[in-house]
Amino acid sequence: MTQTIWIARHGNRIDFVNPAWFNTAERRYDPHLSDDGQIQAQQLAHRLMGEGITQIITSPFLRTVQTANAVAECLDLSIKLDWGLGEWLNPDWMSFPETLPPEILAQEFPRIDLFHPIGIPRYPETWNDCLERTSNTAKRLVNTFPQDHLLLVGHSASVLGTTLGLIPSLKETEIKPSLCSLMKLVQEGENWVLQLNGDTSHLTQAQTVIRFN
Repeated sequence: MTQTIWIARHGNRIDFVNPAWFNTAERRYDPHLSDDGQIQAQQLAHRLMGEGITQIITSPFLRTVQTANAVAECLDLSIKLDWGLGEWLNPDWMSFPETLPPEILAQEFPRIDLFHPIGIPRYPETWNDCLERTSNTAKRLVNTFPQDHLLLVGHSASVLGTTLGLIPSLKETEIKPSLCSLMKLVQEGENWVLQLNGDTSHLTQAQTVIRFN
């Protein structure tokens, strides 16, 4: 069976829309989706209907879980959390990541599968550390679920790293990880072919916000 890997970035986040949110937030480095980000996640979910996805794996940050959950609700699938898809743990951006414990996330998002190992974040990271982590995660997940078509939900950094992990001939600058965009990688023999690169055709023009943070 030819395997397909979809890789999505989360929708727009509240601190992009309202930067002042950061000043009073309980978890400053774990923002939730903005209102238009929620809409983007729903549009992503409808775009992926009928694509045969059988597993959804997401970063444990709230914005990625919300995005993955919208798809899981639409496709009637569970969600697996994996720190390998998490944000770049850059000490210039954030303190040690303040994500909610999986058990708390699962109370709000019952589709989360707590039996899947989530891993442990290694803070801080260099950019090369992040690329290595996310690249290795893509390879590990493909080997763990060889009969499944996967949706990986992450961040700009993990979209880059997972894509490069499967197609190392690409350059970072060739990958387009805009908000709620889609990558589609299809296995051909021992190689992977990029069929979609940063696709946002499922988003209306008014709701497509191109940010790279």
